[in-house]
Parts: sequence; structure tokens; C-alpha cells
Amino acid sequence: MEPVIDQAFAAALYSEGDAGLDTGASLLAADPTADAELFRRGEEFVRRAWERGWQPADVVRVVRRELDETAVGLAASLIASETGRYEQLPPRWRSQLDGLPAASPRNRPDRFSYASALLGLYRLLLRLPAIEPVGPPPGASPHGLHLPPAHDEPRMLTRIRALLAKAEATGFPEEAEALTTKAQELMARHSIDEALLAARTHSKEAPGACRIGVDAPYETAKAILLDAVASANRCRAVWNSDLGFSTVVGFEPDLEAVELLYTSLLVQGTVAMTKAEAGQRAGGRKRTKTFRQSFLMAYAQRLGSRLAADTARVTAAAEVETESEAAGVAAPHLLPVLAARDMAVTDTAERMFPETTTARVRGATDLDGWTHGTAAADRARVGGTGPEIHGRRRNR
Repeated sequence: MEPVIDQAFAAALYSEGDAGLDTGASLLAADPTADAELFRRGEEFVRRAWERGWQPADVVRVVRRELDETAVGLAASLIASETGRYEQLPPRWRSQLDGLPAASPRNRPDRFSYASALLGLYRLLLRLPAIEPVGPPPGASPHGLHLPPAHDEPRMLTRIRALLAKAEATGFPEEAEALTTKAQELMARHSIDEALLAARTHSKEAPGACRIGVDAPYETAKAILLDAVASANRCRAVWNSDLGFSTVVGFEPDLEAVELLYTSLLVQGTVAMTKAEAGQRAGGRKRTKTFRQSFLMAYAQRLGSRLAADTARVTAAAEVETESEAAGVAAPHLLPVLAARDMAVTDTAERMFPETTTARVRGATDLDGWTHGTAAADRARVGGTGPEIHGRRRNR
């Protein structure tokens, strides 16, 4: 049994092109007794991915990007089986596992096609590079590692999630604007409260990190949008364009805010872009790709500039508020607290990514797309009269 698998691996995993895959798949298809060991070897490849810094959502994302949905289903089965060995999993893993695609029992491929798909998946897993870890692999000792506390989602985040879901679902721009603004106010208050609480209790909490997918098409504009949202939440985002994700570094409450807000703004922007594009088509224009690229670039740039402009105003107002509340009481002032957290986040990001480069952004070429994207960013209402998400922009 093992010699057949070894022969198949030698032919398929360490060669280029389809010829090696066909040879390996033919060997495996002819030997049904190899199936159990073949799957076990796949679990081992997944386990090696964890050791190189990958997490379940990362693996699924890169498999979908490089292969097809059949391979995605196989990867999900391997991940579910491999992670089932552990009594405890690192933070964030449970939600990633819950989001794995379900393997469909229908249309199971024949033995040759199944073996070919599995070998293609193994070849990809074998070649995954080491990436910056954003937490320990499953089974690692937590001693000496900073782990965000495992807890149920705070009630504040549940409210924020509900508000953003309504903003995405409504067909009325004014309602979406009001809902998004309210969600932003709650995020800002939650972040400030967490920062002040940590200062009062002399918490030893350190910044953590998470990865967020930045998928094609128009990934440059999406990465810029994510960077703007991260900066507004006192986080730092570093984009890996080759692997299709950004790593966001920050304190746990702020990381949660980044994930929520970025996802919501991207959904709102996509909906607005689709509506604007339909209007352009109705007028007889055909430049769909350039319109969308310019729209999303303008949308991201405008949101970034508004977030940066809001930072100084809202932070100053919040500092006045905390000084008034702390009159006569030994309590931390907001600005030094936020400055210390900014420094901790920056230091952590620089340790994780000692070498970064600045990506050249392709210019927008469609004036109508830029105009509509800017207007959509204004309608997303990242601003207002209440407290806002605030932070410091970091150039990558």
C-alpha cells in the first residue's frame, strides 16, 4: 500500500504539469486499499501548514484561488478531520471551522478524478510558504504566548453586527447611512472603553493579529479600503498581494471592529457600484472594468481621507470628555493611553514584518467611476456628529 502512495507522490507532487498528476492518479485509482493511508497523508500535509503559520480560512482561500471547488471540498474535509484531534483550538479557529464549506455527497468523481484532485491539492499544500503566524498552531503550549481571551461575543459587538447587517440589507441610502453611523459610534465607544479599562487595571494584554482575505478582482482597491479601516481602528494592515490577504495587527477589540466594518463597507460599496454601473449601461456606456476599478479606488480613497480627518476631531473631543469625568479622580487620560497602544501596535507590526515594500497603485482612468465611487463613500457616512472610529494612518 505505502509503496503505491510513495510512487504516486513521487510522480505527482514534485513535478510540474498534468502528466505527473495523471500518472499518480492512475496508480492510486488502481489500488482502493490505499485510500485510508492517502487521506491520512493529507491530514499530515494540513498539519504542516499549521506549523508554517497557516489557519483554516487561509488554506481554504488559497485552494479556492488556485484550484477549484472540488479541491475546496476536499481541503475542508481534511481540515475538519485533522482539527478534530485537538481538545482545544486557538482563538478564532472555531468560527473559521464553522465557516468551512460542506462537502457535497452528490456528483462524487470517479476514482481517477478523485485521486487527481487530491494529488493536486496535496501538491499545493506541500508548496505553501511559511507565513507570519498570527497565533499558535493547534496543540501548541500557550506558555509565553499572548492569546486573546476566549469568551462569548460581547453584547456591544452583537449590536454592531446587527446594525451593519441592516445597513447592508436596506434599499434606502438614508437608512443605511444612519445605521452605519450608529454602528461606528458604538465601535468607537467600545474601543475607547476597552483602552481605558486596560489602563486602569494595568492589563498586560498585548496586540494580536488576524488575517482578512483580499480577493480579486480589484484587490488593490480592496486592500486600500482595508488599510483605511484598520488605521481608523488603531490597527496596522500589511497586504500580501501574492497570497490574497492582509494581516491586521492590533488589540483584540479593534481587530473585531476592523473585520466587521471592512466587510460591511465592502458589501455596501459593491451594491452601490452595481447600481451605478447599471445606470451607466442604461446610458449606453460599456467600460465596465475601468468603471468598477475607478469606482472602488475612489470609494476606498474617499473613505480613507474622511476617516483620517475625523481622527483628530473625535479624539480631541473624547479627551475633553474623559478629563471632565476624571476631575478630582486619579484616572488615566485618553490621549496618552491611545498613544501607548498605538506604539505597542506599531512595535508588534514591525517585529512581524521587518521588511515591507510600498505597492504602486494603478491610477483610475474612468472619471464617471471615480465620481460615483466618491459619492458612494459619502453615502456610507464614515463621519457625523457623534463619536467616530479613530486612529492613525500607517503608510506601508
